[in-house]
Amino acid sequence: MDMRRNSTGGVEVTSDLEAAFDTLWRQIGGPDLVAEHRFAPPRRWRFDRAHPFARVAIEIDGGTHNGGRHVSGAGYTRDCVKLNEAASRGWLIFRLTSDMLRDDPYNHLRPIADKITDLMDDAPHDP
Repeated sequence: MDMRRNSTGGVEVTSDLEAAFDTLWRQIGGPDLVAEHRFAPPRRWRFDRAHPFARVAIEIDGGTHNGGRHVSGAGYTRDCVKLNEAASRGWLIFRLTSDMLRDDPYNHLRPIADKITDLMDDAPHDP
């Protein structure tokens, strides 16, 4: 586990899976991301990682094979409510599992990094 500051200045504990994601993200040269970004205050919903300017969120779902929160009926429903609200606010959400990061990280992370770059390139620039 790793400790880091989130987008609201609080200290967050990073899971081993999130720390692995961060390492892989740096290895592919992905743009800087915000950890635990709150996107719908006063709701406490957070994205695991986000690029707020590009409005791209990354959810890193662990426990997909051992009955973790994301795969239980109630947990999956809560995730759907959260992610549907994010989409309605203009966020593009990518979901990753531990298998994806273990088995083929480059081919799962590179398209996300490329999408963020594309969105940044298409953003209006000051003259």
